[in-house]
Amino acid sequence: MNFARLTVAWSIMYGALGIAWALGLPGFPWGRTDPDPDGALSILAALTPTPGGWWIAATCALTAALALTLPKTPTPEPTTDTASTVAATSAGGRVSVGLGMAWVMAAFLVVVVPDSRLMMGVAYTPVFLFVAPFVDGPWGELTLADLWPWPVLNQLLCVLGGILLAAAALRSSRSAPGRWTTPGSAARWGRWAVTVAVATPLLYCATRWSWALGIPLGITRDFLEQSAKEAPGIWMAGAYLATFGALGGLLTLGLTQRWGEIFPRWIPGLRGKRVPPLLAIVPATFVSIIITVAGLTYLRRALSGMWSWDSWGAWFPECFWPVWGTALAAATLAYHLRRRA
Repeated sequence: MNFARLTVAWSIMYGALGIAWALGLPGFPWGRTDPDPDGALSILAALTPTPGGWWIAATCALTAALALTLPKTPTPEPTTDTASTVAATSAGGRVSVGLGMAWVMAAFLVVVVPDSRLMMGVAYTPVFLFVAPFVDGPWGELTLADLWPWPVLNQLLCVLGGILLAAAALRSSRSAPGRWTTPGSAARWGRWAVTVAVATPLLYCATRWSWALGIPLGITRDFLEQSAKEAPGIWMAGAYLATFGALGGLLTLGLTQRWGEIFPRWIPGLRGKRVPPLLAIVPATFVSIIITVAGLTYLRRALSGMWSWDSWGAWFPECFWPVWGTALAAATLAYHLRRRA
């Protein structure tokens, strides 16, 4: 699959949208035109269609240029010939700069542009599909449009562009393997990454489970009781998210365990068969992105001083989510390096 060409196609499509927004097309997904009040969570909340649309078009043009300049073949190794050595070194330097810029742009699209609503949409979609149709109250009033308004769907588009560019950059980077990319080395540091990814969310899980049991861990009892009166079921929703995270941690163990490579015996029809690597890599990569994005949103708001330590349980555990997401991404990369052979 040619990820560079896909990145260019995405850049043309999204850049055209930016120009259309700048010229007056409705639907600009940031700033005052964001219908969701949580749009203030976005780092781009102050952006307006003009000049925001033109900035989007310029960013897309740069993204396409970076994708087109990525090397398609391995950089030649330096030879004993002096002129060849100088030429290869110069070419390698240009490649390194281009790759570096591509990774920076991919990171911007993947973890800077989105906000925590992306994670909330992913986490609560199963509730909408399997719970909301059968209950009354707040859950019964939930709709798919509430979970995925256009500004959040737009974030998915931006993440898609970043992932395509990162995939193109990763493919170009294969021309310079390092010792850390060998299967044995990846297995060692991958285990550390999995340990961090499993342990980091436990503090968040402890607070939410405690609140569901009526224990005000990290908050005041008055806040616990008042919130339960104003929004019945809110603490059960928190416990659901905590359980969601804990189960994700258990699945993360599969990135270093045998059952992450060979289907276990208790799965009918698949027992003993090889697990397709992408079956683990794709969801783990996406989850690492949305966790990191949500954590950066909380961290940014915490650094702005909007929360107090009297209610540390409501925000402090989430500030560690960037560590969780980064560790999960590293564990996924290690899994990929081990299995690509």
